[in-house]
Amino acid sequence: MAASNNNAPTAMDKEQIFGMAEKEMEYRVELFNKLTNTCFNKCIEKRYKESELNMGENSCIDRCVSKYWQVTNLIGQLLGSNRPPM
Repeated sequence: MAASNNNAPTAMDKEQIFGMAEKEMEYRVELFNKLTNTCFNKCIEKRYKESELNMGENSCIDRCVSKYWQVTNLIGQLLGSNRPPM
């Protein structure tokens, strides 16, 4: 007689887990795209002169990304969420 395992996830549980993982991935991609767009528009000159970022652009991007994460984490804490808001 085989022992039954009551702790095994059901098909419905697996579907919910995959749905949550998919939503989390969509959230992270959207957050990354917003951060990239915001910092690019703020830091990169509209007329490209060089193929590489200059020192000023690199510094601006570093500061922009750092501030973006600080603000989104702060807002997430204020809203009582473990992850930053959109």
